[in-house]
Amino acid sequence: MLSEVLKNESLFRNLYKIDLATAEQYRQMKCPHCQGPLYYANYPRKPRGEPDGVSEKYFLQFSLCCGAQGCRRRLIPPTCRFLGKKIYWYAAIITIVSDWQNAANGITISKFAEKAGISRNTLKRWINWFKEIFPASPEWKKIRGRVSSDIKNDTLPGSLLHSFRRQYPSVKTAVKRCLSFLSQGSEMSLKTRDG
Repeated sequence: MLSEVLKNESLFRNLYKIDLATAEQYRQMKCPHCQGPLYYANYPRKPRGEPDGVSEKYFLQFSLCCGAQGCRRRLIPPTCRFLGKKIYWYAAIITIVSDWQNAANGITISKFAEKAGISRNTLKRWINWFKEIFPASPEWKKIRGRVSSDIKNDTLPGSLLHSFRRQYPSVKTAVKRCLSFLSQGSEMSLKTRDG
């Protein structure tokens, strides 16, 4: 099962390093609204699905704040660790849904969810998100042309992850590369001070 990779602490360390490098690239840019300087304003998150002993620093959401008086807008750089406001690690979501897609016929969502250690409703939401929402999203449309036509929208994320598995023999490397690829479709998120 692909989700076995979630027991590997080094996956979370590698994803953190990718996000740190991305955040630093964005920090060196100027505020897109006023051209002011950007400073770190990170905050902790509490995602689920990691192995015991994962460093607390991997839970930081990188965030940047404009330093110009009167602007102070926040910028969230693209991330391969978190999927929006979802409370599970992005790695957990794509590997568990992919495992569900590859599961032998006859296993119910309830039994699979129990085996994965998540609720049935959570798994159903993730499956629906990849079937209905993600394929129509601007994020997917932005990067869709960069993958093989063999990857069908109705088989995401499993077909995409399988494509990376063909390129990289290590499951950990395939998951890391897939998440890094998916984060490239994420536009930086800009928020106002209060938002």
